[in-house]
Amino acid sequence: MNYKEERPWGWFEILLESEDVKVKRILVKEGKRLSLQSHEHRSENWTIVQGESLITLDTEDKKYVRDDSVFIPAGTKHRIENIGKGDVVFVEVQTGTYLGEDDIVRYEDDFKRA
Repeated sequence: MNYKEERPWGWFEILLESEDVKVKRILVKEGKRLSLQSHEHRSENWTIVQGESLITLDTEDKKYVRDDSVFIPAGTKHRIENIGKGDVVFVEVQTGTYLGEDDIVRYEDDFKRA
């Protein structure tokens, strides 16, 4: 499959997509962060592969580095920020009843997409 899409904060590529699971490899450039967002129909598991990140889950911020994982239940506000030198790379595994890119609510966004 390997569909790749550029974003203002970096890029993502889809490694696997089926009816009930989607797997992405995501790169966040140094000093960048994704929007604070939530999803109604899917949960996500993130595993950090490279770099130093700050992950927000609802109102809690925690540092994550290589080999750390986090589970993000559907409906949870979340964001990842690159707080280190170089790129952050992580693997995202999505599961749920709908895995479309339009299942997103943005609360804050550095790129004016909220």
